[in-house]
Amino acid sequence: MTLSTMTTGYCRPLYRNSAHASRAVIATSTTTNLFKRTMISTRNGYVWRSSSEKPSGQGYRSIGIRREDKSRWERRAPLTPDAVKELVHETGARVYIQPSTKRIFSDSVYTKAGAILTEDLSAADIILGIKEVPKSKLIPDKTYVFFSHTHKGTSKNMPMLQDILDKKIRLIDYELMKDPETHQRLVAFGKFAGNAGMIDGLHGMAHRFLGMGYNTPFMYLSMAHTYRGLPSAKLATRNMGNLIEDEGTPKDFGPLVFAFTGSGNVTQGALEVFKELPHEFVAAEDLSKIVNDKNPKLNKVYGTHLKVGDYVQRKGDGIYSYQEYLDHPERYQSIFADNIAPYVNTVVTGAYWDNRYPRLLSNIQLQDLQLKQKQGLINKGRMMSLVDIVCDIRGAFECLSHSTNIEDGFYYYDAINGVEHKNVEGEGIQIMGIDILPAELANDSSKHFSDVLYPHIKDLIHPAAAKSLNDISPMLANATIANNGKLVGEHSSFLKPLLSQSSKKHGYESVNKRTVLLLGSGMVAGPLVQRLTQRRDIRVVVASNATSEAKALVSQCDPDQAESVPLDISNKSGLTQLVSNADVVVSLVPAFLHAQVAQICIEQKKHMVTASYVSEEMEKLDEAAKKAGILIMNEVGLDPGIDHMSAMKIIDEAKSAGKKIRSFISWCGGLPAPEASNSPLGYKFSWSPRGVLTASGNDATYWSGGKKHTVSGDLLLKNHFPTIRTPFQGFVFEGLANRDSLKYIDIYGLGDLEHMNTMFRGTLRYQGYADLLYGLRKLGFLNLSDPLPQDLKNWSQYVNQVVTGSRSNNWKTNINAKLGNEAMGGQVADALQFLLTGQEQNDNKLPRFPTALDAFSALLADRLRYLPGERDMVAMHHEFGIEDQCTGKKEKATSTLIHYGSSDSNGDTAMATTVGLPAAMATELVLDNKINQRGILRPTTPDVYLPILDQLHDQGIRFVERSQEVFQQNGHQINNVEELVPTGSGIWDV
Repeated sequence: MTLSTMTTGYCRPLYRNSAHASRAVIATSTTTNLFKRTMISTRNGYVWRSSSEKPSGQGYRSIGIRREDKSRWERRAPLTPDAVKELVHETGARVYIQPSTKRIFSDSVYTKAGAILTEDLSAADIILGIKEVPKSKLIPDKTYVFFSHTHKGTSKNMPMLQDILDKKIRLIDYELMKDPETHQRLVAFGKFAGNAGMIDGLHGMAHRFLGMGYNTPFMYLSMAHTYRGLPSAKLATRNMGNLIEDEGTPKDFGPLVFAFTGSGNVTQGALEVFKELPHEFVAAEDLSKIVNDKNPKLNKVYGTHLKVGDYVQRKGDGIYSYQEYLDHPERYQSIFADNIAPYVNTVVTGAYWDNRYPRLLSNIQLQDLQLKQKQGLINKGRMMSLVDIVCDIRGAFECLSHSTNIEDGFYYYDAINGVEHKNVEGEGIQIMGIDILPAELANDSSKHFSDVLYPHIKDLIHPAAAKSLNDISPMLANATIANNGKLVGEHSSFLKPLLSQSSKKHGYESVNKRTVLLLGSGMVAGPLVQRLTQRRDIRVVVASNATSEAKALVSQCDPDQAESVPLDISNKSGLTQLVSNADVVVSLVPAFLHAQVAQICIEQKKHMVTASYVSEEMEKLDEAAKKAGILIMNEVGLDPGIDHMSAMKIIDEAKSAGKKIRSFISWCGGLPAPEASNSPLGYKFSWSPRGVLTASGNDATYWSGGKKHTVSGDLLLKNHFPTIRTPFQGFVFEGLANRDSLKYIDIYGLGDLEHMNTMFRGTLRYQGYADLLYGLRKLGFLNLSDPLPQDLKNWSQYVNQVVTGSRSNNWKTNINAKLGNEAMGGQVADALQFLLTGQEQNDNKLPRFPTALDAFSALLADRLRYLPGERDMVAMHHEFGIEDQCTGKKEKATSTLIHYGSSDSNGDTAMATTVGLPAAMATELVLDNKINQRGILRPTTPDVYLPILDQLHDQGIRFVERSQEVFQQNGHQINNVEELVPTGSGIWDV
């Protein structure tokens, strides 16, 4: 032993022996005595201790093993009975263990090993666990070792960390136990997550194949937790592989291909199981060749272990550099949808991902893949299964919207219709996102964990370790987050501000939380939930029949602030129970259900908020709501909602100045941003086009030039308003009249209609939209009355059928005759050709559609969808003709909003933001008792619209207001509000 070996309190192991080798007491040498050091044997090596602190058996600190209580599936243990027996034998340390009937090792085995069975762990110096410990169960002045998930600043765990500091607990986190040189984690379960995930994924494929009508060898493999251990699970996998060799896989699907991402422990664990099957690995560039082989080999499965360069490339030039990708991921884009997805059946994730990096597959790209599959452009069964072992919610694969449970591990996502469901026979990709996979192999993972943890426990129980961090190994010291009431090392600078924020929030929490019941979990719910859960005195319960969607909605929130529950709105007693437990109900269910919800709110005397129009049924509940002492705030979205509030602000300002509103014109439209308007209609869809198409045939009524005007639905598109200008010269829109504008005279308090020149509300579109859609309407694509043949083979036959009445006649030769307008014939033909591009090669039957409009809606949803990186926009423009009642002077005032959505696929659309935020802000006003009125309300009073408009302004949703004096020049009024005349473009009059 050299002096250099012993100049510090700790040395690296002089040599390592196996975990089960006999231990020997090493006699101290003269040199060792000189420095008063003794070498203590450990499970896998040796560390040095001061001989002045040489422990007796009674000197070692005691261990406690807590009962896991976070999940019923959590059966793992940090130390096995064998490790406990060895620890007691070698050190004499006491080991206390809480009784548990679900732990993978029984209480009796632990007691035979020398552990003391007790509910109370207060006698233990060091308490070991796996998952987070509830605050109520943290014992002061102890050392705790578990996966705390605090070192990254996870907000939901900050209260627990503050409690740890308050109780002067030393917290050591397994996740931070790393090799000092390689920085690799020493204590981890990743391999077993990969093992279990692969087994579960194969099991899930069996059910998916069966749902598609095929029996396969995969049927004979169960979920991982049904096996005693990994060896028996691998044996079952091997036996299943024998069946594949003997019977093959279904020929209708061609070669079965599994794609693996990542190279760490998770992926290696998945590959370990996969290799039990008869298999062949192929390079990514060879996938097309394998899949398109005319004589496929079906007695084995294929794997492709993807490198990052296989699925990303630099934007523009397609080059790939790994280092540049790490340093500048924003320069790269995913090519997974084009190069990998069309050729693989199952994707198994093991790669690290965060939102700096391009997403491998967005829902839009998945929708495109599924549409191409329906058209026969992609083989059957491709991208049928996602086994997301790393479980990154809305991560590399956007379709993983939430984690799944072991007992219910799979759901399905129909990207074409944007629907998640649990029907194994239904459309879409099978998705697995179990976030507790190692617990399925509790025996094996516990033994591995115990083996790697044991040496460090030997170190930790030494009496010197109780005094200071200087007396434990550097590895354990670096894994320590809190000690003696203080954050340790780098954790102090990072976590202290987060704890400060948390403490402030929890000071706020001393006030009782108010509960908001949100009914529905659709597109606009996200911004609403995000807004409300920023306040620590609000708890949101999301009730929805789309349970997966609701779970995804609350998954990013603190569990103390948001939860999801199933909703059956037809079950009145269940709905009543939910409403009775709430302070405010926000209804985002379909509009026809609002009155039903309102009736229960009245019975339970609970306030209600909704973004939908006030229906006749809702209006009738006004007196009942007043008698119940509640308010039901309606129409607090975009249109209706922000339009009311921004209009009423100017109307009330005019009234207070002694002025009269003579004209009111309001336009609103949800549109693609200009750079995303590259389609024949200048329009795109992030939801079903059906509502837009049917709305284009609604009758409309308005007041202009002192007269009432009515436009029939049949002529609404033809008789549009060809040019709508705003103060933003870059935008030139056209407009359509929007239903009944006259009822807003009373709602806005504008007085006698006969004294008004104009009262109008309309819809904005980019120029060219109305004429083109009118042409398509004339051809029959918006027909809802005639049934569509159910045996059309492809989209070309569909277009032929609609235009000519026969699937076999070429639509191009008949289009001008049916339109009766050659000037528009070319534009309509070009639009149809655009919609059919990429669709003609499909020889499979189309899905069944009841009418031409339903089929056209599906075609538009495919061809006019938003692509990755594209964003939407909302445009709103008001014009007011205002007259001073004293002086007779006239002015024109305008108020204009242009707001863009996020181009990030994880961001919110402009439509979702401008509907969800006002509804959330109105809910806050109700909770804070800022609205004194009762009954059926709209946001048309200053106590409602002023604070909401101010807060929207702070969120970047801002109106530009202008006012110009109207004056006479050469007999003409300049700057006056122009009379509205729905002339259309005139092209249909040629």
